[in-house]
Amino acid sequence: MSLSRAKVRKRQRMYVIGAILLAVGGAAALMLTAFEDSVVFFFSPTEITEKSPIDPDQRLRIGGLVVEGSVAKQDDGQTIAFVVTDMAESVPVSYRGILPDLFREGQGIVAEGHMSSEGTFIASEVLAKHDENYMPPEVAESLKKSGYWEEIEAKNAEQMRN
Repeated sequence: MSLSRAKVRKRQRMYVIGAILLAVGGAAALMLTAFEDSVVFFFSPTEITEKSPIDPDQRLRIGGLVVEGSVAKQDDGQTIAFVVTDMAESVPVSYRGILPDLFREGQGIVAEGHMSSEGTFIASEVLAKHDENYMPPEVAESLKKSGYWEEIEAKNAEQMRN
């Protein structure tokens, strides 16, 4: 009698452990699914060009330098178009809204949004650097890969001396 009672207890423990493992696995799957929807990938203009076409529904960030002479207001007066480069490739960007006060041509920016089917990045948010010595880490890494970083460091060193 005691032997069968031990088997029943052992079986009940296994059911409880199985149910707990199933619940933990389900919770982990739900968290991963929720996390997947909020992931925003960072790309440099070169990576965007290499990975084209990019799904228009995919949210992403693009970073680089604003090309000198590329900033232009559109006819509606609220949309601004400019070009972002990593000195190897360039991507046109369209942004509807008010740009940050520190947004300037030749400065590093990070924009969040999505790619249109025409190849223009439609930005929903634009972030600019906060002082003359700061550059977003993603932009700096992209410029280091392109070999342009040394020129920027030399230019900043020259400005510091003057």
